[in-house]
Amino acid sequence: MDKMIWDETYSVNVSEIDLQHQILMEMSNELNDAIKEKKDNHVLGKIISGLISYTETHFKTEEKYFEQLSYPDTIEHIKEHSLFIQKVSEIIDAMDTEKQTLSSDVVKYLNKWLKIHIKGTDKKYSTFFNEKGLF
Repeated sequence: MDKMIWDETYSVNVSEIDLQHQILMEMSNELNDAIKEKKDNHVLGKIISGLISYTETHFKTEEKYFEQLSYPDTIEHIKEHSLFIQKVSEIIDAMDTEKQTLSSDVVKYLNKWLKIHIKGTDKKYSTFFNEKGLF
């Protein structure tokens, strides 16, 4: 699995959110490395728990700005966030209950979701936020 590498095509032109996206990419890369190194479920669980926790923090940041700035696509955007958290939670539950280990397929899913979400859904608010004075 290729590492996620930040470049300007991911920028939403809001420095706080761009930094959070970069951190999410780094965390996904850390998970990918741990899977390649065949780390045990305890280590993988800690990494993915940290990733989920940081993702929720990131989502709260976006959602705070949606509310403050009256972003018109708030409901649909929040639905995507909820579905992502649900999917990742299912992955963790499967690890816990079925004693499965994470595979590179999980990282592929995470990376694909991040790429599509940032370059698609998140880019939609970029101009709106900038017009409201958020950079």
